[in-house]
Amino acid sequence: MQYLSTRGGVSPVSFSQAVMMGLATDGGLLLPERIPTVDAATLSGWAKLSFPQLAVEVIGRFVGDDIPRADLTRLVERSYATFTHPDVTPVVTVDGLRILELFHGPTLAFKDVALQLLGNLFEYLLERDGGRLNILGATSGDTGSAAIYGVRGKHNIHIFILHPHGRVSPVQEKQMTTVLDANVHNVAVDGTFDDAQAIVKQLFGDLAFKQAYSLGAVNSINWARIAAQIVYYFHAWGRVSGSDVGRKVSFSVPTGNFGDIFAGYVAREMGLPVERLILATNRNDILARFISSGAYESGAVYPTLSPAMDIQVSSNFERYLYYLLDRDAGAVKALMDAFGRTGRLAVSPEKHRKAREDFASVAVSEEQTLATIRRVHEQSGYILDPHTAVGVAAAQTLGVPDAICLATAHPAKFSEAVTQAIGRSVPLPPALEGLLERESRMAVLPAQAQAVRRHMMDTLAGAA
Repeated sequence: MQYLSTRGGVSPVSFSQAVMMGLATDGGLLLPERIPTVDAATLSGWAKLSFPQLAVEVIGRFVGDDIPRADLTRLVERSYATFTHPDVTPVVTVDGLRILELFHGPTLAFKDVALQLLGNLFEYLLERDGGRLNILGATSGDTGSAAIYGVRGKHNIHIFILHPHGRVSPVQEKQMTTVLDANVHNVAVDGTFDDAQAIVKQLFGDLAFKQAYSLGAVNSINWARIAAQIVYYFHAWGRVSGSDVGRKVSFSVPTGNFGDIFAGYVAREMGLPVERLILATNRNDILARFISSGAYESGAVYPTLSPAMDIQVSSNFERYLYYLLDRDAGAVKALMDAFGRTGRLAVSPEKHRKAREDFASVAVSEEQTLATIRRVHEQSGYILDPHTAVGVAAAQTLGVPDAICLATAHPAKFSEAVTQAIGRSVPLPPALEGLLERESRMAVLPAQAQAVRRHMMDTLAGAA
């Protein structure tokens, strides 16, 4: 399997090269040259597999012969041995709702599903091929801690994670900044997540700096993140449908950076029987506005109860745009260049109709988020985190009561919002007990690429 850039400026690369490259050197995102498809017999067989077994099958189709099957199996088994639930990503039924719990990993967030694997992949490839890696990423909350826990203490790897200062939950901040391993470096930037993400893209776009410092990506711009997330769509379908390949299901996906729902889109293109993909956003609704209007236009970022979705420039949208524009890399580049200049792009009426066929969309208010947490708790005793509540509210708004709603984080990570909704705090799971009192370490920097660049250079010089 070879990988191409959405902007057409990169010669085909292998899966391993794509993992290590992260962001394509032409500024685009890497995608497989084709999406592998599965037939009904294969799909029926997959429904019976455990999560690790299924992960080997799904991810293996994107790896090809680049990593021996036995090695991939060991990587997968090691990655998901860190999860506390035997089903890894179980589907639970709550008062008629189907909840896909993605928060049973080390940091209690869906990002663990991909980042436990990615950390092991990085270590494997560095040991196999030699070299060092300096990971640079931005987080709106959960990616940072999941990435840090995926690579902490690993050989030949340093990780620098940027987060918006004071704009993540206290638990999210502590999960990142209390990891004191020598290879972990947290940076709080005085700005928004979009500012942090722009710094990351700018530094990756400086090819001399990227090559000199061996930059790697853990954000969902890294294709391995998407490949790993595809697995739980197939897994959830199998748990709900059994082996009935004629049974279609719908998914409601709270999303800000478009990576999680894009994984669902790829799963459907592979042959997963999906009825509807519901794109759920909070007040920061650039994606919902695109589906409703055909125009992708950035605006102000508003702090909300679901901070991981407080995003106005969604990195993975470019991957979807590539498929929407019939894999025309030149057209994608032109639109993204225009967006970079003006903060806006628009597609033709024909392509807008196609986008509306691909996704349903709902923007959920703060009031709806709190009301959904409160209602579900009153009816069942089950506690939703605010991001999951956005997905549940979107499905209910559209009248899709049997949708599988992705639960992206444990509610204890957002106790202030939950307390506001139900009037009491969430019992802390063992992983979070005493977290807020632990020693922490981070640097606070202005939201400027040069400041981050200098910090990285100084830090790595001191670690040499």
